[in-house]
Amino acid sequence: MALDAIELEVLRNKLVGIAEEMGDVLIHAAYSPNIKERQDCSTALFDAEGRMIAQAEHIPVHLGAMPEAVEAVRNQEPEPGDTFVLNDPFTGGTHLPDITIVSPIAIGNSIVAYGVSRAHHSDVGGRTPGSMPAGAQEIYEEGLRIPPVRLQVGGSFQEDVLSLVLSNVRNPAERTADLRAQLAANKRADKRLTELCNRHGLDTVSEAFDAVIDYSRERIATELGTIPDGTYSAADVLEGDGITEEEIPIQVELTVEGDHATLDFTGTADQVPGNMNAPPAVAQSAVYFVLRSVTDPDIPPNAGCYEPVTVQLPEGSLLNPTLPAAVVGGNVETSQRVMDVVFSAFAKALPEQIPAQGQGTMNNLIIGSRTHEGFTYYETIAGGSGARPTGDGLDGVQVGMTNTLNTPIEALEASYPLTVEKYALREGSGGKGKYRGGMGIIRSVRVDEPAMVSLLTERRRTSPEGQAGGEPGSPGENLLDGEPLPAKTTVAVDAGARITVKTPGGGGFGELHGHSDSEPDNDAKN
Repeated sequence: MALDAIELEVLRNKLVGIAEEMGDVLIHAAYSPNIKERQDCSTALFDAEGRMIAQAEHIPVHLGAMPEAVEAVRNQEPEPGDTFVLNDPFTGGTHLPDITIVSPIAIGNSIVAYGVSRAHHSDVGGRTPGSMPAGAQEIYEEGLRIPPVRLQVGGSFQEDVLSLVLSNVRNPAERTADLRAQLAANKRADKRLTELCNRHGLDTVSEAFDAVIDYSRERIATELGTIPDGTYSAADVLEGDGITEEEIPIQVELTVEGDHATLDFTGTADQVPGNMNAPPAVAQSAVYFVLRSVTDPDIPPNAGCYEPVTVQLPEGSLLNPTLPAAVVGGNVETSQRVMDVVFSAFAKALPEQIPAQGQGTMNNLIIGSRTHEGFTYYETIAGGSGARPTGDGLDGVQVGMTNTLNTPIEALEASYPLTVEKYALREGSGGKGKYRGGMGIIRSVRVDEPAMVSLLTERRRTSPEGQAGGEPGSPGENLLDGEPLPAKTTVAVDAGARITVKTPGGGGFGELHGHSDSEPDNDAKN
């Protein structure tokens, strides 16, 4: 008997509630500021077939890639009571700092679902503190690769596996606490889904799994059907791979036919020597994020959203690299540029609906001590969002594939030997137009003991573009004691060094009427 609309909506909200409660448990139980304060983590619920049923609205680049992790675990023939840990970008991961824990949920002796949590750990080994070295040329330089392995067997913790992981990372106590927080989140999923099945019956809940996926697929297909059929192309570049500053092209051809869309990235650069390569799951995440943005963001996010879309990524390219490609920057920076080009392609089909480009970078800043168990600080820094067809862009926000908070100054200074000397909006950095782009941020940090600093950033030479005649936003800038730093660099600094990151502003929307270029940006708000 089919679910009626009311029962389906009740069960859908309960499933989403499970994923959101998982996220709350993870954030509140975590130890590191990166997870507890910035909330650089994601949680989701999958069915026994590996289809995503519900997700908490956390990090876009995590969630679109999670199905690959669940499929990698399913290939290991999990049993009830098992829990798997993985981070290998070539076997279901995104980049090595993102550790995923997948827990089968069983009713009786049968696996009916999976609880999944993913969190960015501020160090997983490798040649530099923070595991995000600029200039890495092989994934082995970026940290410990973990294929899908059992962290628990029959409910029993595998201390030897945990010991192996902790022997290869800095801050093992912090890693232990954060991993246990992820396990707690997955355990909460098990508890809540079991309660749901006991109350409504397994058959009814299983029927709800199918129904919510069908509903989202039909809604996305309907939305795609309103976009004019045609082929729309767009291209952009990355500003080097950390080895050279040579521009790296990313190109997409979007074809809309009825209620289906195909995105072909043929023409994108081959994989590069540096670490800006992105695994396919990362590129797909960027596509799915844009798809949800240009259709209806209120459509329940699950596996059904992605069925009307085909993504073609040539093997051996920047977006589908082969071992031993370095990839840590691909997850955080290349994903942003993929998002930009896909939005640009959709803008040609929907010119009055797509905003100008936002800052187009996560402005990754990693600072770590040179001792084995010293500190590791990681942050992505906000910037300007692009102006919209109906209003100004937002100032000082995370844009695109990240959805994290900032680390509050009080928490940062209490946790690390760092002092924040300036944290302010970068006035005038948003592009002018009928509606101005959002302003970037200036964040200046003094390092109070000798450390290694890594920066993985973009939009330092190329500006976020305006839309519909709007002007571009200002590019960003990195400084060490007032002197310019490359967009991607790893450098040793002494105590007292000051790292300043000026993030890009968003592009403007619409032509600017009645203002001269010399007039101040009166729309800028502090």
